[in-house]
Amino acid sequence: MDLRLLSIATLLGILCFCSAQQEGSDCIKANAQSCGECIQVAEKCGWCTDTDFLKQGESKSARCDELQSLIMKGCTKAKIENPRGSTSINKNKPVTNRKKDMAEKLKADQITQIQPQKLTLNLRSGEAQTFKLKFKRAEDYPIDLYYLMDLSFSMKDDLENVKNLGTDLMREMKEVTSDFHIGFGSFVEKTVMPYISTTPARLLNPCTNNDTCTSPFSYKNVLKLTEDGEEFNSLVSKQQISGNLDSPEGGFDAIMQVAVCGEAIGWRNVTSLLVFSTDAGFHFAGDGKLGGIVLPNDGKCHLENNMYTMSHYYDYPSIAHLVQKLSDNNIQTIFAVTEEFQPVYKELKNLIPKSAVGTLSSNSSNVIKLIIDSYNSLSSEVILENGKLPEGVSITYKSICKDGWVGTGENGRKCSNISIGDEVSFEIAIKSEKCPPKVNSEILTIKPLGFTENVEIVLNFICECECSKDGKPLSKMCHNGSGIFECGACRCNEGRIGRLCECSTDEVRTDDLDANCRKDNGTDICSNNGDCVCGTCECKKRENPEERYSRKFCECDNFNCDRSNNKLCGGHGRCECRVCICDANYTGSACDCSLDSSTCLAANKQICNGRGTCECGVCKCTNPKFQGPTCEICPTCPGVCAEHKDCVQCQAFETGEKKDTCKRDCSYFNLIRVKDRDKLPQPGDQSYPLSHCKERDANDCWFYYTYAVRNHTEREVYVVDTLECPAGPDIIPIVAGVVAGIVLIGLALLLIWKLLMIIHDRREFAKFEKEKMNAKWDTGVNPIYKSAVTTVFNPKYEGK
Repeated sequence: MDLRLLSIATLLGILCFCSAQQEGSDCIKANAQSCGECIQVAEKCGWCTDTDFLKQGESKSARCDELQSLIMKGCTKAKIENPRGSTSINKNKPVTNRKKDMAEKLKADQITQIQPQKLTLNLRSGEAQTFKLKFKRAEDYPIDLYYLMDLSFSMKDDLENVKNLGTDLMREMKEVTSDFHIGFGSFVEKTVMPYISTTPARLLNPCTNNDTCTSPFSYKNVLKLTEDGEEFNSLVSKQQISGNLDSPEGGFDAIMQVAVCGEAIGWRNVTSLLVFSTDAGFHFAGDGKLGGIVLPNDGKCHLENNMYTMSHYYDYPSIAHLVQKLSDNNIQTIFAVTEEFQPVYKELKNLIPKSAVGTLSSNSSNVIKLIIDSYNSLSSEVILENGKLPEGVSITYKSICKDGWVGTGENGRKCSNISIGDEVSFEIAIKSEKCPPKVNSEILTIKPLGFTENVEIVLNFICECECSKDGKPLSKMCHNGSGIFECGACRCNEGRIGRLCECSTDEVRTDDLDANCRKDNGTDICSNNGDCVCGTCECKKRENPEERYSRKFCECDNFNCDRSNNKLCGGHGRCECRVCICDANYTGSACDCSLDSSTCLAANKQICNGRGTCECGVCKCTNPKFQGPTCEICPTCPGVCAEHKDCVQCQAFETGEKKDTCKRDCSYFNLIRVKDRDKLPQPGDQSYPLSHCKERDANDCWFYYTYAVRNHTEREVYVVDTLECPAGPDIIPIVAGVVAGIVLIGLALLLIWKLLMIIHDRREFAKFEKEKMNAKWDTGVNPIYKSAVTTVFNPKYEGK
């Protein structure tokens, strides 16, 4: 089991090392020429600032490698530049615990619902920085609601129900907040053909059938946001219906002006709701061409005397343009539309974050309930939105919502079903893959959609190492001031190259310089293993970052040494200039010869059982008869027991083939007698080889003994002095058994015969009975039978 665990641990170690090699490969392949370039390659890349780190033939880029690889190459940790990113909180005002019935009322800008409010992130390329945001819905938070209504002719009955909306809605909203403002605006359509009739009469009264209507208009801000519900009712009751020609309305123009004209509308820095009420569809960007309007909507406020004056000049806004402006001004939209147009506005809702769709009755009688329900739906969901990310920067969200629900991906941006006083949190990770060009710092904002608060994040990009601050411009170490000496290497000025900036780009690869890259005036430049740069060989890089060419002419490498078991230098040494430098206790050209003799020890603690020598950790048997890992096997030798049987038999029992020559032939061992087999020596009780034997003599008696060789010469035999002879046969049981067997066999045969006869008789009787049942007896006349009765007829009888 221990060996299995060790093998698994070894395999895991190899896998981890291979992973580190792959990371190191990315660092080396980047060919970084400075510390700043190196740390932007990957999170695990470090730069060695030791001035003596590079070996002859290595380029500056060899300083950039995975940390463990740099340490293995001889760079100390203190000399490795590897800056790490960090996160710091600059503003961390706690969330507000506000109650509706508190005597002291807080202003909107005094209420905090998201924490922290400002952070600074120092980003290292490839390394993500994670921080947590906390959001809590505050009770009694101020609300602004602007009611934007379609006043085309089809909304005539709806206007009547909206005239008392102000006071009724005020009363209902007091249950939600004590600080509620309401405003009103209306829209119809662009005042050009073909959207309206431009005849003078229709411009004055666009309605037919003797209905009195007001002149058509695009958008009108009727009432700025106010806390006076009576004023709302008063102004709305004075509004009149207008008319247009086509079915879609110009509501998008009105929404754009409501969103961007904050001062005219009276938006405060609080929860802002826009209720859009209509019973028709909408025009959007491009539809203005029907009226000869081709200029795109500029997204600016154009209200004069509370009227939109540029509807004939600018096209309708696009949906994306509206989404941007609504988000910029933290406005949440509620679409109150009739059943007929529900599918259209539900599709629009999917494109506009923090918006809701409610079904408006045909006469708008349910508008208050619709607004309350939609507000509750919008306010119970928080969705985080971030500003434009700098180039190369990515952001991921993870939400920890109510009841422990966790969201990731796009769901990580939001939490739903949040009640007042509930607290949720978000884990946000920001990662930079590279430094933005010409910018070392950026500001990113994150905010909950529909809320005025936001989190400001200062992104500082770690694009240079700390050691670069100590760089020496025009350093003499860089070929008479041809570069900046920083972080242990030269950063060359423009037009200069080489490890020490010793060469101009115009001089690279000239014949004079190439001559310095030929070993012994040969023909091969840098031994065909590198490039000649400024008269100096820069060795090629291998796919495996652990394999390197080195020396002045790149004539050496660390991967072309002898191998054993498919391992470089047998896995017990390192390769230097194609020669294995073996670890301790190993030798040989491939470090495959172990000097450790423990592998040659036999079970008796002798080297090769005393029958050979230990060479490279393997037994070489001196006697060719023996083989095996410790020369313990002799396939052609007679067994030890058979070899010494006759001598043991003659010495112990004075029998056997050698009983007459026993003293002459069998005096080479010492005989020791024991009473029984348990007294014989057991394996493991001594440090010399021991054999247990069991042999049989001419009388079929068994005798037991052990044979051992002590100190290579002294032989010992322990023998049990009692023979185990088989007992003679017992005649009476044998005879009795034979007789009983014969009798039993006879009885069995008689029983079988009797059984067969019974079966035969029963079959014959059954056959007889069957024939008896099938017999038939025919009825006939006896030919010799004569009846005793004679009948005589009177011939004279006439029947009278």
